[in-house]
Amino acid sequence: MKTYSNSLPLPDYAVNMAALLLTNANKFSENPIYQEVKNGSYTSLNWNQFFIRSRAIQSWLTSNGFKQGDKMAFLSRNCQEMLELELAVMAMGGISVPIFSGYPADQANRLLEFCEPTFAAVADQDQFAKIKSPENILKMIHFSSVDKKGLPNLVPFSDLILHETQSNEIMGLDISSDTISLMMYTSGTMGIPKCVQLTHENILSQQAAMKALWDLNHKDRFLSYLPWHHSFGGIFEKFAAVVNGAVLSLEHGYGKDLDILLDNWKKVKPTVFFSVPRIYQAIATRIMQDKEVEKMIFHDELRFIFTAAAPLPKNIANLFDDHGIPVVEGWGLTETSPCCTVTDPTISREQGIVGKPIPGVSIKIADDGEILVKGPNVMTGYFHNPDATTDVLIEDGWFKTGDVGEYTENGLKLISRKDRIFKLINGEKVIPTEVENLIAKDCAYLAHAYLHGSGKDHPVLLVFPNKNLFSQKPDGSLLSKDCKCPEKMDDYFNCLSDCLMKWNNANETKFSRYKKAMLIDYELSIENEELTPSMKLAPNVVGKVFKAEIESLYNPSDLKPEKVYIINMD
Repeated sequence: MKTYSNSLPLPDYAVNMAALLLTNANKFSENPIYQEVKNGSYTSLNWNQFFIRSRAIQSWLTSNGFKQGDKMAFLSRNCQEMLELELAVMAMGGISVPIFSGYPADQANRLLEFCEPTFAAVADQDQFAKIKSPENILKMIHFSSVDKKGLPNLVPFSDLILHETQSNEIMGLDISSDTISLMMYTSGTMGIPKCVQLTHENILSQQAAMKALWDLNHKDRFLSYLPWHHSFGGIFEKFAAVVNGAVLSLEHGYGKDLDILLDNWKKVKPTVFFSVPRIYQAIATRIMQDKEVEKMIFHDELRFIFTAAAPLPKNIANLFDDHGIPVVEGWGLTETSPCCTVTDPTISREQGIVGKPIPGVSIKIADDGEILVKGPNVMTGYFHNPDATTDVLIEDGWFKTGDVGEYTENGLKLISRKDRIFKLINGEKVIPTEVENLIAKDCAYLAHAYLHGSGKDHPVLLVFPNKNLFSQKPDGSLLSKDCKCPEKMDDYFNCLSDCLMKWNNANETKFSRYKKAMLIDYELSIENEELTPSMKLAPNVVGKVFKAEIESLYNPSDLKPEKVYIINMD
């Protein structure tokens, strides 16, 4: 197997988080590290203030029994308190374990108990109420007030900040680079949880590699909504800002309200923006409707945008390219901290191409097409899951990613998740993502598509609409030719029927063509685990949730669920 790597050397990087924070506090003392909206305007925290508060937090933690190797679990949305506490914990040799704040109580509590935290931090009463046995945790830190219920271990975050410390030094400067600093759950966690253990070196080597490729610096401004419990936002974006001394500005709509996001964009004027295709699509639609929004988005200091998690439709990428804004795409997994490849913005974009390896990272393609990765960014293993660790970490430090791909002249081409490829009853192999991406790239009104057919004689398709566009007609440049611009579900059914027939017939692999499709009036959500935190469809969950709908496409006698539209391809 041929190995592919980057010819650029991996630059030197800090040995640990404490060394990084000390260096940056000295270098960027009065520059802001973070800002968020308070009373309608952004209020910033500079590096000097952050460093002083970090020492106080560490001193309080130490005096209350927290030590190197202990774990601090978080149940909170992105906020200043979480950033300060997490970095202080990681710097002193502790381990941060962020858990998605949108999980229901049973799921959140299961993941909390699994990671065995010594301390925990919660945003508010809603998050605190999810914890089944808070008395079993040594200290419970809360960012907003909670009902104490007589628990002596409850502590307001303000106690940590106000704690007196005699030391001017940050703790953790002697921590080894191979010390675990972060445990992060993978998307769509089911069965035995897969909690990835990442070291100081994993995270910092990643940012050193990006430093060799990108000229990020203390003058850059990030507008950040990506959740910190997920690797895209919590490692790649957040540490890109922190390592380079750039300011991280919280997008307090958390990507859920486009009007809030645009208002924050106007205030921050980000120089770089990290997001997923669904948000870029919404921004592009608004740009084409409003010239003032177009001017605001494409301001003079915007340098590039970064996209990941799913293919960015070509028409959206072209919109940014036409305004001189490079579109950079990347690929990786939580287990690889997360980025392994990035595209070269000077090369014309190709569908499915996610670029070449970053410095320090090597890639090769196994005989069965699985992508293998090796480098200082690869995890040490899964917490309390030795079988899963043994399955993916093989000889000589190579990691089996579970993604299938091929290497081309312009870099790695993604084909599918290995476990998504299925066989029909006649033994033919179907790659569902090829079919799904064919649909997604040409329909602005589509939110998600899901192809099913394992063990069947033909595939069937589920389609979920982007209903927000029914009331916001996109500009023609964002639409496929002859789009009928539906304004309600009945219209979309008629429009989609014609398009699905056209796209299905264009599929040269005849056995992978779907014979029936179902348009479902339903919005998939992260909270129900139907979408991953990076807004990708979670196929295992969707397959289970919509099992009855799928079976009804194979057995017409079965009772049809409500709020669905059946499309026959015959």
